[in-house]
Amino acid sequence: MKKNVSGEAEGCQGSAFSAICLLVSVRALQIFLSLATALLLPAAPVHGALSTGNTYSISFVDLDGNKLSTADGHVTIVVLTTSADREQARTVGDRVPDFCLGKPAYRMITVVHFTGRHMAIGRRMATAFVRHRVREEAKRLQARYDAKKISRDAKSDIFVVTDFEGRVASQLVQSAGATDFCVFVFGKTGELLAQWHSVPSADELAAAIKKSD
Repeated sequence: MKKNVSGEAEGCQGSAFSAICLLVSVRALQIFLSLATALLLPAAPVHGALSTGNTYSISFVDLDGNKLSTADGHVTIVVLTTSADREQARTVGDRVPDFCLGKPAYRMITVVHFTGRHMAIGRRMATAFVRHRVREEAKRLQARYDAKKISRDAKSDIFVVTDFEGRVASQLVQSAGATDFCVFVFGKTGELLAQWHSVPSADELAAAIKKSD
């Protein structure tokens, strides 16, 4: 009787041990295959940053329904911001060189990235607020145009994109919940000429734009 109990116990222990061994073996195989794949396949680009010198065709639709792209023949400054960083975006606009003012070849697009979920009524309210800010900025830019004797409607040179779902931010290789302030300068064919995670100086911005010449 004692022998039978011992035998049954050994059988149970053997079954449990075999199950554990099987799980460990499967896990080891998964790890091996993952390592082999990583060694054999080229490394994927790191998510989270664009590379200066590379070309990107990034699409936008602004508040007025204008379809824009970083590769449509314009030298484009793109500011990725949040509503909390609007003063920084305004400073970038103030530092756009005079030689760009009133010239369609140069363009600044401000992407306002709204983080979190927004109901339809919340989106309408946020969009109305952004439109109000655009009108204010148009007045400020128009005063600058008038001082330079530029006969052009400044409002037509202001492009603002509202990004509620992070789709535009994702095109700029930012995660959907990213709140980083970024400034990019793209050449006429979409080549990234410069980028910053803070407000560039007027000289830095001018130097980056001149690389497109």
